[in-house]
Amino acid sequence: MDFEQSAKATEYSENMWDFMRSHIFPAEAPYAAALKEDPHTVPPIMEDLKAEARRRGLWNLFLPKLSGLSNLEYAAIAEISGWSPVIAPEAINCQAPDTGNMETLELFATPEQRERWLDPLLDGTIRSAFVMTEPDVASSDATNITTSITRDGDEYVINGRKWFISGAADERCKVFIVMGKTDTSAEVHRQQSMVLVPRDTPGITVVRDLTLFGYTDQHGHCEVVFRDVRVPVTNILSEEGDGFNIAQARLGPGRIHHAMRAIGMAERAHALMVDRAKSRVAFGKHLSEQANVQDLIAQSRIEIDQARLLVQEAAWLIDKVGAKGAKTNISAIKIAAPAAALNTIDRAIEIFGGAGISQDTPLAYFYAWARALRIVDGPDAVHRRTIAKLELKKERPFVG
Repeated sequence: MDFEQSAKATEYSENMWDFMRSHIFPAEAPYAAALKEDPHTVPPIMEDLKAEARRRGLWNLFLPKLSGLSNLEYAAIAEISGWSPVIAPEAINCQAPDTGNMETLELFATPEQRERWLDPLLDGTIRSAFVMTEPDVASSDATNITTSITRDGDEYVINGRKWFISGAADERCKVFIVMGKTDTSAEVHRQQSMVLVPRDTPGITVVRDLTLFGYTDQHGHCEVVFRDVRVPVTNILSEEGDGFNIAQARLGPGRIHHAMRAIGMAERAHALMVDRAKSRVAFGKHLSEQANVQDLIAQSRIEIDQARLLVQEAAWLIDKVGAKGAKTNISAIKIAAPAAALNTIDRAIEIFGGAGISQDTPLAYFYAWARALRIVDGPDAVHRRTIAKLELKKERPFVG
């Protein structure tokens, strides 16, 4: 087990850091200013950033087939992008939910589906949404979903209500991957299917955008209603009854991406905390000289490094045996990385005081998003349950 960066990964990381300093961080202010007029507009600067990323070869790095990077190698790039988690991932076309959707289409789409949807997603000319979560059931258990996908001749008819559908408010979102039930009489994990639904199909209503602790994201997290939405049966992804297995395949690598970006957020919060401690004076000396502040800084460093090593191990294991073989590790990092980020951000806010909860630093938004990550792609409780079930099945070399 060796987590030392390869020469290729080091080169990409250096390129990515240069891109962050020269283009991404300076773009944060104009990006935010553009959203004040309309929170769901596409800030013009984003296309400039995407063009620069492509020029540098920092494009679609999350897909090993295209980038030649392993999951472990890409993890370092994802962490760097997490220092500016709103802008940087999109600038390099490695943003959720599109990454998971592209991976899904790469694995399960027909040639016709790939040409229509995957190619423009890879090219960054459209965006997409993954439509699974529902407000009326506990969506942490995907078998609970109630949206119906009923066959009527050569068409499927979709009816249901979804929410927290990331990307649905973005005018560039052109396709939904919708999960619903095609056969309620089948075995519980074979009732679900996924269909590709063009965003402009009649019967789709985007009811509202849902905020994260009051924050509005440019791409939105929407409530969406489907009323007698009709699509051709050729829009099925894989086969009827494959929906649950597709969802599991989709979420594994995506959790690595979320975890590494969370560590990037934590590192930026830690950097801000250290800088503030060194420059702020209270009770006659710099905060950095106060023992309790030193404790906060040290504890954050320990937790960030622990989480990073756990994520690197999970990425390495996926490279070796696939997501199924890394099930425990994937659940572990989904818990550990957001927790490390949340703890670090909270400590940084403590050192910043009032400024930490204002719009003058990224800490308040980071805190909201890090807390949301404890729910996104399965809440902590479900991942602890997964780990516990696997632990209970293990044979022990000695008990007593």
